[in-house]
Amino acid sequence: MSTSTRPPERPNRTPDPPIDHQALPVRRRQGRRRLRRLAVALAVAVALVAGIVVLYSPLFSARVIAITGSHRHTSDTAIVSAADLGHHPALMSIDPTAIAARIEALPFIATATVTRHWPDGVTIHVTERKPAAQMAGTGGSWSVLDGTGRILEVVPIPVPGLVQLVAETPSGTIRPGPVGSMLPAEGRNGLTVASTLPAAFSGQVSAVTEAVGGSVGIQLASGVRVDIGGPDQLHAKYEDVAAILAHGTLSAASVIDVTVPGTPTVSG
Repeated sequence: MSTSTRPPERPNRTPDPPIDHQALPVRRRQGRRRLRRLAVALAVAVALVAGIVVLYSPLFSARVIAITGSHRHTSDTAIVSAADLGHHPALMSIDPTAIAARIEALPFIATATVTRHWPDGVTIHVTERKPAAQMAGTGGSWSVLDGTGRILEVVPIPVPGLVQLVAETPSGTIRPGPVGSMLPAEGRNGLTVASTLPAAFSGQVSAVTEAVGGSVGIQLASGVRVDIGGPDQLHAKYEDVAAILAHGTLSAASVIDVTVPGTPTVSG
């Protein structure tokens, strides 16, 4: 009896999918597009980095600084120093608002405008504060104030032609603070008068005094005193004073009272 040998069974095998010859070119095109996009993105990134490097290079730094505006009490050197532009920083790193604030901290500077000019310029336009009065300080010094009450400078002798301001408080006469400080509230009425005196008689005024309580008086070089009262309706009060000075015959002891505008009186 003979036995037959079966051939070994082959494992089930999933037939390989047919090759899609039409899909290959599509995949190649997609791959090339991705490479192109990547190359473009890389080129843009490199260009941006290069551009930033160039903008922060000395080629675009603040090498030309121009100071404009009237500023006879403040030197160009002081303005550039306050602006911190002496080391020629990159224009990209400059903050015009911050620079203007630093310049305006200078005693005499009222306003500052900072403008960048590519590729290497900065213009600083300033306006200065105007002296309005002076006050006697300590040790024989004199402090110059503007109309806002800011102490602009301290000088050893009185400034010719500048009105003296005297402000009294219950504890005594106010002494001005250091440069850059502000006049206290006591004294503001007198400063308002001192800084608004009309040309009609301002040249005759030697001092403006604020008494305790805020009433203001004007002392003329002739000895005549003018009682202003409060700093209200000053235009009308000044007109009364100008009319009396122009048409009246006054002695050194005369007192002009214009505390009620429109009805001035003269005594003495």
